[in-house]
Amino acid sequence: MVKSMTSKPASVDSTMHRVRSARATTATGGGAHWNPVTTIHHGGRSGDVIALNDGATYQPRHPQAAPAISVLLAEGLGLVRAGFRALLEGETNITVTGEAASGEEALARARETRPQIVLMDMHLPGLDGLEATRRILADPSLADVKVLILTNDERDEELFGALRAGASGLLLKDTEPVELLRALRVVAGGGAQLSPTIARRLIDEFATLPDPQRPTPEQLDELTARELEVLTLVAMGLTNGQIAQRLVVSPATAKTHVSRAMLKLHAHDRAKLVALAYESGLVQPRLRSVDTGEALQGRV
Repeated sequence: MVKSMTSKPASVDSTMHRVRSARATTATGGGAHWNPVTTIHHGGRSGDVIALNDGATYQPRHPQAAPAISVLLAEGLGLVRAGFRALLEGETNITVTGEAASGEEALARARETRPQIVLMDMHLPGLDGLEATRRILADPSLADVKVLILTNDERDEELFGALRAGASGLLLKDTEPVELLRALRVVAGGGAQLSPTIARRLIDEFATLPDPQRPTPEQLDELTARELEVLTLVAMGLTNGQIAQRLVVSPATAKTHVSRAMLKLHAHDRAKLVALAYESGLVQPRLRSVDTGEALQGRV
């Protein structure tokens, strides 16, 4: 029989004294019974203190659950929305805050439920996904909301438009479910996620663009020499940790430089920084095979 004392003693020490007293009574034949293991719940602290039969104690460590992620589903087809909901609700740390069948509804639901992420179909009826994304990200009351766009359209203007709208991620609709879940977690953590085929196409197409619209010189002039260097490394696909190693600084310092560059360039996330770096000519595309899906995640 395991003896459990559910009352909350003043301290762990006083509770341990009671356990040892019970043990002493048993040793002297006083009739009390002391078990090999006694679980003690104490003072609201996480974890249980375990008293062993030799008087030693230990506190087991319980693994921490992943942070919860709230998602709004914005998809024009009801059957597809139902599939997304079933997939996401099967995850213990993902909550679906609502659904929207049009761009106008997505904007209204985002304001009502304040999700962390809007999973947005690019081609919603009415107000399309790109314009809905722009309005959501331009709304000061939704400053913490991020948008992950899903599309079947691989036309250049659509892909570039998604990035310019400020989306934190862009995936093809034939993405495997496990990759969609992974992308949601990356975006929730502050990173950016592109399908590898989309990222490769974007990089290749930059080389053939005749004269892409560039940020004004004043925008880049606001960056310090170090921030320009960091922007270049971000565009090359380096994570904050890799940037820190390259520049021989701490990861926290690297993250600060990235954040300041994003603030000065009005970039919503790292994907927008990459687009600005290429459009401005700061970085020239390299036509070689790279693991672009990993490179643009922006891990800390």
